[in-house]
Amino acid sequence: MQEMFSKRWFRILIGILAVLASVFMGRYQRQTGPTYPVSVSEELAGSSISGELIRTHGGAGDAHVTLTVESTTAEGEVVWRRYPTNDDWSRLPMRRSEGELAADLPHQIPAAKLEYSVRLTDSGQELILPHQETAVIRFRDEVPAWLLIPHIIFMFVSLAIVFRAAFGALLGEDNVRRFIPWALGFLIPGGFLLGPLVQKFAFDAYWTGWPFGGDWTDNKTLAALAAWLVAWFICRSWPRLERVAVLFASIVMLGVYLIPHSIHGSELDWSQMEPTVAEPAPEAANGGQTPNPLSP
Repeated sequence: MQEMFSKRWFRILIGILAVLASVFMGRYQRQTGPTYPVSVSEELAGSSISGELIRTHGGAGDAHVTLTVESTTAEGEVVWRRYPTNDDWSRLPMRRSEGELAADLPHQIPAAKLEYSVRLTDSGQELILPHQETAVIRFRDEVPAWLLIPHIIFMFVSLAIVFRAAFGALLGEDNVRRFIPWALGFLIPGGFLLGPLVQKFAFDAYWTGWPFGGDWTDNKTLAALAAWLVAWFICRSWPRLERVAVLFASIVMLGVYLIPHSIHGSELDWSQMEPTVAEPAPEAANGGQTPNPLSP
């Protein structure tokens, strides 16, 4: 396959595949992360219920939980509490407006989380959403577009370069070490300059990964940087191993992207805010969601 890289059309094809793979990976990251909304498409008493249960809220104001309800006789309430805590459950009646039932979860400070469920009743029938676990919503401050968009672009381009480097290393292309400066050139500003600024705007902290905390998003970025620095060192010290080094760094970074975005991200410790708050429930303290409080 090495001789194929001398053909321009083949290099263009590999580049297009790298971009498409990056788009697919970005979509996977978004849809598998803990902030992606829970899709709702149900029936209650013969009428449709649709919409989304939000799991992130940015900016000022309360978080609006809204479902489209076909029936005019359906009623609902939102049951919620701080997450993860042993607080008593609070209940919010849902108001009806133009074919929708809605309630507002109270605004929280950045990185604070609430867990909630929606209980709908109609004609003696009941529907609990989500079915098995509570939905967990995280609050953050608004991140300005002038900062967020460049951050996303830099991280996307770095991922596309990594895919291109991996394809080259797998197919026997010469001089794949040339991709290392490009990968670092987008990863470092995207993940270590713009990324902390995004974090600061959203959660009022520049860096909450190692060695200051356990934020997986920060730690994943750090692991990707370490892998590419190791690859750079190997290529300088043992040039004959450049394909192995580049493939190693690519696998590490792609593995990082396979971990859903924002999982084990910034989370407010309620016990540090209010020392009298009860200890987290066992199911919440170990990182799992609480079973739906309304389920049988």
